[in-house]
Amino acid sequence: MRRTSVPDRAPSRRRVLGGVAALAAVTATGIAGTAGCAAPAAVGAGRTRLRFWHLYGGGDGVNMQTMLNAYRAAHPEIALQASTLQWGAPYYTKLGMAGAGGRAPEVAALHLARLPGFGPGRLLDPFDLDLLAEHGLTEKDFPVDLWRRGRIDGAQYAVPLDTHPMVLYYNTEICGEAGLLGGDGKLRPVRGAEEFAAALRAAGKVTGRPGLVMETLGAGTIGPWRLFSTFYSQTGGTLLNEDATRITIDDAKALKVLRFMRRLVEEGLAHHRVDYNGTVGVFGGGESAFLLNGEWEVSTFANLDLPFSMTRVPNLFGRPTVQADSHCFVLPHQRDRGGEGNEAAHAFVAWMLKNTVEWAKGGHVPAYLPTLEKPDYLELEPQSEYRSVIDDVVLDPPAWFAGSASSMWIQLGAVFSGVLTGSRTPREALEEARSRLQTLLDTPNPLGGDA
Repeated sequence: MRRTSVPDRAPSRRRVLGGVAALAAVTATGIAGTAGCAAPAAVGAGRTRLRFWHLYGGGDGVNMQTMLNAYRAAHPEIALQASTLQWGAPYYTKLGMAGAGGRAPEVAALHLARLPGFGPGRLLDPFDLDLLAEHGLTEKDFPVDLWRRGRIDGAQYAVPLDTHPMVLYYNTEICGEAGLLGGDGKLRPVRGAEEFAAALRAAGKVTGRPGLVMETLGAGTIGPWRLFSTFYSQTGGTLLNEDATRITIDDAKALKVLRFMRRLVEEGLAHHRVDYNGTVGVFGGGESAFLLNGEWEVSTFANLDLPFSMTRVPNLFGRPTVQADSHCFVLPHQRDRGGEGNEAAHAFVAWMLKNTVEWAKGGHVPAYLPTLEKPDYLELEPQSEYRSVIDDVVLDPPAWFAGSASSMWIQLGAVFSGVLTGSRTPREALEEARSRLQTLLDTPNPLGGDA
């Protein structure tokens, strides 16, 4: 692979910009103004400019800023210009437009499950694996499946930073009173749907409230989709075939999961009308023993006077898998990619991955495997408690409409929300999910890709 440049394989700017606009229309839900980037400051003599775009806000934004400051201190010869853009569709629209014009930043963040629909070879450039290796980064340093998801047509377009799966938060005080903790003070293993239901029932007797809280409704709700995806993956079921061209839902497995989801609320084991912020408030207020959510709320609860810990989502249906996505690094398309800026981008990615203990404080599981064995990572509690999930995460199928903040998440989240709130039966939800998936499959990729 040549280091000096990457061939300009992009279609016309007008065609891709039109596709990006269409993609925004399909994926956005109430897009506000896109966060802009100020004009780059002048680069001092002898310093290499390196522009990095990302979408990390909140606690992630704080941790990322700490990492970037450390990078700057260690690399005074690099003029790092980091820009935080608005999360979700606005970010992807702006990044796509930059890549379409060939005047993008040297490196950017992306959700790995969105990679197939983001125009690899058109809006993104591949990594030079030899150059990464020179900086101490090779394929063996990553989980096999996450690394492979970054490869398209034999080229590596994404390098994973982490995985951010759904996890089970638990209140140690309530669970202790309910007899659910072992001698080490940690939640005893839960095996199977019936054991999980029994644990929720025992916790509910302590609080007088449902034992579990999870997102069930709200504008743009995605929690019900993530819950279904986790449990359905445990049955071994799939949504789409390998090239994401055909629906492969197993009705019997899907209905088994949907009926269990419905059972959780019908039997009073879970709160059934709570939006995302409400789930954080209920668990953070000590009103529920368990919370199913992404691991990124660990900082929220750590800042409260709350006795809690975290563990993997229990294996209820046969496999220990869990829904997840992954933040990754990508190289947005540049017409003249190469030279010092391109080398700085590769070196930056390698340095960031080797220093991900700071990133792990926000709950994400580092994708760089050596980090998982570092003493300072293992000392992070409860963040290191669920690190083994790195080998069992299940990303969305490789479709242009899948991945974080995608059409599929929002549409199927709304469908499965009805199962939890009682507005749809499991059978009705399954039929509507099939219909919506087929509509997405029938809609051409606005970026003109194969996925």
